[in-house]
Amino acid sequence: MIDNISWLAIYPEIVLMVMGCVIALADLGVSSARRTGTYVLTMLTLAVVAIMQAMYASSGNTVYGWSNMVVSDAMGNWLKCFATLSMMVALVYARPYSADRGMLRGGELFSLAIFSLLGIFIMIGSNHLLVLYLGLELLTLSSYAMVALRRDHEASVEAAMKYFVLGAMASGFLLYGMSMIYGATGTLDIGEIFKVIDAGETKPQILVFGLVFLVAGLAFKLGAVPFHMWIPDVYHGAPTSITLIIGSAPKLAAFAVVMRLLVDGLLPLAADWQQMLAFMAIASLLIGNLVGVVQTNLKRMLAYSTISHMGFLLLGLMSGVVDGEVDTGTAQTAYSAAMFYVVTYVLTALPAFGIIVLLAREGFESEEIADLAGLNQRSPLYAAIMTICMFSLAGIPPLVGFYAKLSVLEALVATGQTFNIALAVFAVVMSLIGAFYYLRVVKVMYFDKPLTAGDIMAPMDVRSVLSFNGLLVLALGIFPGGLMGLCADAIVRALTS
Repeated sequence: MIDNISWLAIYPEIVLMVMGCVIALADLGVSSARRTGTYVLTMLTLAVVAIMQAMYASSGNTVYGWSNMVVSDAMGNWLKCFATLSMMVALVYARPYSADRGMLRGGELFSLAIFSLLGIFIMIGSNHLLVLYLGLELLTLSSYAMVALRRDHEASVEAAMKYFVLGAMASGFLLYGMSMIYGATGTLDIGEIFKVIDAGETKPQILVFGLVFLVAGLAFKLGAVPFHMWIPDVYHGAPTSITLIIGSAPKLAAFAVVMRLLVDGLLPLAADWQQMLAFMAIASLLIGNLVGVVQTNLKRMLAYSTISHMGFLLLGLMSGVVDGEVDTGTAQTAYSAAMFYVVTYVLTALPAFGIIVLLAREGFESEEIADLAGLNQRSPLYAAIMTICMFSLAGIPPLVGFYAKLSVLEALVATGQTFNIALAVFAVVMSLIGAFYYLRVVKVMYFDKPLTAGDIMAPMDVRSVLSFNGLLVLALGIFPGGLMGLCADAIVRALTS
């Protein structure tokens, strides 16, 4: 018999599931080319869910339900809230672009976005390996379909096939790793896995073998080297509106899964997974920044930027345990820095991709860096927003990206380990290299002659949300304490629950 607490833990997921079906059915009666009715219903649903998650998170309560298979805690609820807001913003930016390219002939974009967000929710709230895998598959299958939505565009279909093949391989890695963990511990419950390993009742060789496959699957979802191959091709080939969606909210889910699996479940194996995270972080920073420098396509450049940022995120995640010992203060500092980093990255990536979507017009994709030439002369507002995004991604003060990088570096240095301090120095050097390709975009916008003349037209909702999004990146850079405190409190509650 399922108690009320079990239902309480998944009310937002139930709302998303029901409304996803309702939206798909209601769209059958919508005749507008821009699917106005479907769009409004989707946004109202997401707004309600975001409010529910904010209320759950503000209460600070931790609720386990469905025989401990799901957990509703402050960290998870804030991540779900941010993911919902991210999806709302992405859909605002994506709608005009998608309508111009025939991607709204049906309402699939909106229902798929709802179901992908449901997958994100299930991943974030999972406390059981099979529940986690269920959420992962729901997210990835929805993402494959969205990438292929532009059925008459060869590059989009090719990107969807690459994404599907590589994603299936990564899912296989993850599932195989889970099966090895289950074989070693005899349980799929993440909390029970921790207890069994901590008691030393397993064979370490089998655990480490399973851990390798598990980390490989997680690295694919994060887009970390050497499992990054899909990111540049999918970001480039997918319709820009879909690149915007898959490049934002799913990163929050990937962070949550790493926390649930590695920190909550496999913490006694920290000495093993820290080495793997360190290697992937170094490789991601190196390849992401060096290859990003030579890119001329803006979407591919931002793809390699994503890879380098995931390297920074991994540095934060690996610095929570020192010499195999868990110090509460160090862990809280490291994991709250990582959470702050992934939230601010998504916040900054949204308007960056939003500008690319906005500049595209029917029959023309504004994907090359050269396409931004003279943007300041055409629209000082959009040039300023893109500049804020580029400076923030580069880690230039006083923007929020600077404080995100600084918090991760502080967490590394606070461990006092020579290797981690060397990693912090290496990350700073790589950031300096990476600053080149961000500043090149700014140079093109302000100092090159425009390729086309005329004003840039945008619907009121897009213009308003884009302006607010850019201002938020600036405001959180000037006053980062509120978001930092929120992330720290969420992590403290998650670690002590």
